[in-house]
Amino acid sequence: MRAGLYVHFPFCLKKCLYCDFNSAAGSGEDAERYVEFLLREMELRHGALPEAVQAPTLYFGGGTPSLMAPEQVGRIIDAAARHFGLETDAEVTLEANPGTVTPERLAGYRAAGVNRLSLGVQSFDERLLQMLGRVHTLQEALSAFDEARRAGFDNLSIDLMHSLPGQTLEEWRAALFRAIELAPEHISAYALSVEEGTPFERLYDEGTLVLPDEEEAARMFEATSELLQDAGYRHYEISNFARPGRFSRHNLSYWSRQSYLGFGSGAHSFWNPDGVGRRWSNAADAASYRDEVSASVLPERDRAELTPDDAVAESFFLGLRVLTGLDLAPLKASFTARLLAPRLAQMDELLRDGLLVAEGDTIRLADSSVIIANSIFSRFL
Repeated sequence: MRAGLYVHFPFCLKKCLYCDFNSAAGSGEDAERYVEFLLREMELRHGALPEAVQAPTLYFGGGTPSLMAPEQVGRIIDAAARHFGLETDAEVTLEANPGTVTPERLAGYRAAGVNRLSLGVQSFDERLLQMLGRVHTLQEALSAFDEARRAGFDNLSIDLMHSLPGQTLEEWRAALFRAIELAPEHISAYALSVEEGTPFERLYDEGTLVLPDEEEAARMFEATSELLQDAGYRHYEISNFARPGRFSRHNLSYWSRQSYLGFGSGAHSFWNPDGVGRRWSNAADAASYRDEVSASVLPERDRAELTPDDAVAESFFLGLRVLTGLDLAPLKASFTARLLAPRLAQMDELLRDGLLVAEGDTIRLADSSVIIANSIFSRFL
């Protein structure tokens, strides 16, 4: 059974003002104890699986995984190889905050087996970095990128945000040109979303957080695709661009409904041996996660057995995120015509409206529809 692996590290130096991820301020001592729990959970999951696993990808997300020492990351990679057959050519990604890495640390991650680094740059503007609550400066971001190259990373991704408070289209275009000059293999470029329960939500409700209007945000989105594609990046997912052959293999597994196992507080898993699948998440509360793993209990929550109709709906709205399109042939081979009929009718309506494009058995978002993708995906829910 092939299954990607995801490891969630929930600690940060401080929580960014826009972030609603399962994360909190933590320390090095927290990291060491947490890694022990992760290793124990991996052992427990290995013992509970109905069949052996072979893992083509391993992704360290957070939080700020770069607060872990290279030795700690290496222990987790070793456990992934031991328990889950981590492939020798597996894509191993570590998210890193530029304010938390040094040349020695980056070299240590590379030596430990990390071969893809995702740098949370977010902005090349000092004012915007401070407004977002980031802990790094512009110079630290640029230095981290250069140091990662010197450490031997030939697969680098950077995250950038647009539609930020006070940001103009020209400022965003300048950020994209700067990213192109750095020449990472992958760029994730996404719009700021004001999430419930964050400081940004409170500021937005108070009227002190003023965002670009919808038209300006749309122009930023369109400029992103235009400039990055002109520079040789392929727009392969709504917010993701990559050099040919450098798509995120781990994220592609999510969009194609391949199995993945999540470890750490709040991590999600999807087990799909039958084409339908089941989902569960781990306890998000750090204390509950710790207590259950310490008691040799898997910290599962919200376990859901999907129905064939769920699987078909997911196949459409996840598969269409990938801009090369969704191949209908495997769906037609796996599910009955009766089950597919309502979704195919929705698809035909979207084709007639010009929102989707059909190329043989493959359907994809029309170029003009990418910007309204979420409203299209909601039709299949």
